[in-house]
Amino acid sequence: MSNAKPRRVNSRVGIIGFSDRDGCPRLPLMLLVIVSGILAGSASPGATPASLDDCPMRFVVIGDRTGGAVPAKYEQSLAEIERLRPDFVVTVGDMIEGYSSDTTEVKRQWEEYLGLVKVLSMPAHFTPGNHDITDASMIDLYRRYLGEPYHSFDVRGVHFVVLDNGRYASAEALPREETDWLAADLKRHKDAAFTFVLMHVPFWRETVAKGKPDPLHQTFVEYGVDAVFTGHDHEYYSGRYEGITYTGVGTSGAGTEPGMTGLEHHFVWVTLDATGPSVAPVRSGGVLPWDEVTIDNVLLVSRIRSEAVDIGRVFPGSGLTVPETPVKVMVKNVHAALPVTSSLKWEVPAGWTVSPVEHVVDLAPAASQVVEFTVASPSGIYPVPTLSIVYPYAQGKTWKLERTLPVARTAYAYRAGRPPKIDGVLGDAAWKSPVTDFFAPDGSARTTDPVSFYFAWDPNNLYVAAKCEEKEMGSMVAKCTEHDCAVYAEDCVGFFLEPQTADGPVYQIYFSASGTAFDQKIGVKNGFSTDADPKWNGSYSVKTSRGRDYWAIEARIPLRQLEAKAKAGRQWALNFRRKQRRLGTSADWQVPVGYDPAIYGLLEFK
Repeated sequence: MSNAKPRRVNSRVGIIGFSDRDGCPRLPLMLLVIVSGILAGSASPGATPASLDDCPMRFVVIGDRTGGAVPAKYEQSLAEIERLRPDFVVTVGDMIEGYSSDTTEVKRQWEEYLGLVKVLSMPAHFTPGNHDITDASMIDLYRRYLGEPYHSFDVRGVHFVVLDNGRYASAEALPREETDWLAADLKRHKDAAFTFVLMHVPFWRETVAKGKPDPLHQTFVEYGVDAVFTGHDHEYYSGRYEGITYTGVGTSGAGTEPGMTGLEHHFVWVTLDATGPSVAPVRSGGVLPWDEVTIDNVLLVSRIRSEAVDIGRVFPGSGLTVPETPVKVMVKNVHAALPVTSSLKWEVPAGWTVSPVEHVVDLAPAASQVVEFTVASPSGIYPVPTLSIVYPYAQGKTWKLERTLPVARTAYAYRAGRPPKIDGVLGDAAWKSPVTDFFAPDGSARTTDPVSFYFAWDPNNLYVAAKCEEKEMGSMVAKCTEHDCAVYAEDCVGFFLEPQTADGPVYQIYFSASGTAFDQKIGVKNGFSTDADPKWNGSYSVKTSRGRDYWAIEARIPLRQLEAKAKAGRQWALNFRRKQRRLGTSADWQVPVGYDPAIYGLLEFK
């Protein structure tokens, strides 16, 4: 028998007015104080909760702050929330940048965050995100500053559940301990007036929204959950399924794009009365309707991004110039009802030529067209030309799709007559013709100290080596000692390898200056990354060494664990980089660096 409580009138969702609440007493405020290192507070004892009929509840859901915090944006959001004076606030995670093995630095970030939220005069409740908790040491720090990662609380007969899902790829991956606790907690509070769930990662986007099963959603339905709020994606969207209102909250302070309607930094205002919750995103300039961006819009734009424009790649070899080359561009209308009448337009940087620079397209629904252009650059590669098209995704709404010209450089791995000795000393004959031309992450001139990479192979192994010059050797950071700790936050080198270039997996492998490895396996579909498996671990032979003004690394990567083969003439998709902690930047071979192999270059076996 179902434990679900009776369903109430459907949630009202739309534009919210911020009128005075005459006759509606304020909730007792929670002082934001540190008690035994935990942000906490209390209500007046013996207070009788006001009826939601007489006094609606108003609270704010705050989106991500980090994952690239934009200076002053989160502070601006907090200031605006304080002016509106909701009854309380809740977050959906990513409050600190995290991803650091330096405990002192993580503590500093938490203390900085607690200093920011002191501006709020109302109670605050927090949800952990993937930046807030990445490993066991960060769980302890989270408890110290904010309390238990997953928990529940009640306000005026309304039940709130906070889940800790930032470290997991799916609902199925959540620990049994947490899901058992969730079911027991919801069952225990099945008579609550309303029940809301807060969690960081929106599993529902890939499951419920696409008609796929989701064990969390099934639990929510069984026990009568009314609304779910999530974060993580840095964009706003919404959907309603089996009576549950789902809202993906965008960012309140982290890096973001304008979105399909210009909605960037925002928070979500929720008014709850006896009929149910009313939800609206708030941005500078006004309050927007709940369905400002629907999940159907988001899914269609995702298709536009991945399918609408396909540009043929340009191969300059190992050099840094591009001769006059024909490039075919396929443009496709993925909309089932709307035509596409627009133009393909090139933005051409200095040093490049593109002909023609604009081409008009007129496509019926589901139609496609191939357009040929000619490109050349006799004086360099980056920055590359950018192609754009204004694309409709709904009646009266358009999305500007931009694609950079994919220039795929080539690096060479040389057959090792004798395997190099893995000792961190780059004196072996196998190390030939180093790759020395690198760029800043934005495609401008390299800003790190010089670096050289080498590749070699035999039938059983790929060998990689690098020499990273460092003017201030005492500044280097290489504290990680355990496999899969935050190597990427230290001085390190990193590789992205796709041995099977037809949608084979990508292997991300980073080695720190002390030889510690971080790695994961990334799924690929239609040339784009789909999901990552951080539990995948390779086995490597790695040695590093240090000189007066450099550090070096050699590594042997067995091919069998990459499900790969090497022979002369074979090509893999590849990108690689050096990260220099002192300068806070990287030297990148292909720009940009990412998980999608469509932007990689080639590793050719010689």
